[in-house]
Amino acid sequence: MPRSLSLLAIALVIAGCASVPPRSPSTAPATSGKYYLDDGPGLNPPPDLDAVPDAVPRLEALHRAANRPYAVLGREYVPATMLTPYHERGVASWYGRKFHGQKTSIGEPYDMYAMTAAHPTLPLPSYARVTNIVSGKSVIVRVNDRGPFLHDRIIDLSYAAAYRLGIAQVGSGEVDVEAILPGAMAQSAQAARAPLTPVASAPAIAPPLAPPAEVRQADNADAAPLSSVRGGFSVQLGAFANFANAQAFLARAQNQLATAQVEAKIRQASGLYRVYIGPYPARGDAERVGQRITQAFGFPTTVAVH
Repeated sequence: MPRSLSLLAIALVIAGCASVPPRSPSTAPATSGKYYLDDGPGLNPPPDLDAVPDAVPRLEALHRAANRPYAVLGREYVPATMLTPYHERGVASWYGRKFHGQKTSIGEPYDMYAMTAAHPTLPLPSYARVTNIVSGKSVIVRVNDRGPFLHDRIIDLSYAAAYRLGIAQVGSGEVDVEAILPGAMAQSAQAARAPLTPVASAPAIAPPLAPPAEVRQADNADAAPLSSVRGGFSVQLGAFANFANAQAFLARAQNQLATAQVEAKIRQASGLYRVYIGPYPARGDAERVGQRITQAFGFPTTVAVH
């Protein structure tokens, strides 16, 4: 069923945290068996919707405002601020003529006949492959809007994308959503993909003791920072010959370690890009953290001079 969308969201966004553009607030419309009564497919849709081509993934600058944390209906959302592996299964809905031509969260006009989608936390703009679980049909969409925010939907598709997947007629359907990483990053997506949900029951791990300054990532940059820290002992999670592979693994590690109050980073040493935590002043400190990370998250670790 189509979402209530950003129109409802804007009226309830926490002050200072909104990432969607201003729109006129509305109340949730009444629903029929398939569509919202004041939404639905266009009166004169193009005759060749089956031939609408997939979106073509390409690297784009991320939109600053649309990727800030925000809250809707009492729930907080923290969008990704870089392109990272993502995979989730759930229910997709779609939105149509009521919002056709209105601005999306990144300021572009919504085109219900283009291959686009709205997502609560994927970076904007980005690309995703959406697969109908029942039929196996897949489409590639450009994610350029925020939503859905009701009924545990995980993605809102344009009418064209929903039509090609075979769910436009019934209003919703179960799908797989997988982020597409353009360019070199795509090579590591399959190995590195993991659900965004962190492990809530993991034991807390003390953060590194007074780490020296790091080289930080600039706003909207696609590459993870390389650390310039030297000295002490680090907990190494992985080593890669290719920086893109190290970056993809780092994204997975950060998702899993978010509840552990530790931060994984990348450094270049001995010709390899190493994903690590620390450094710690004593080897014993690093070993204890490594053991607890392995027990809690299943990451194999090694301790090395930093």
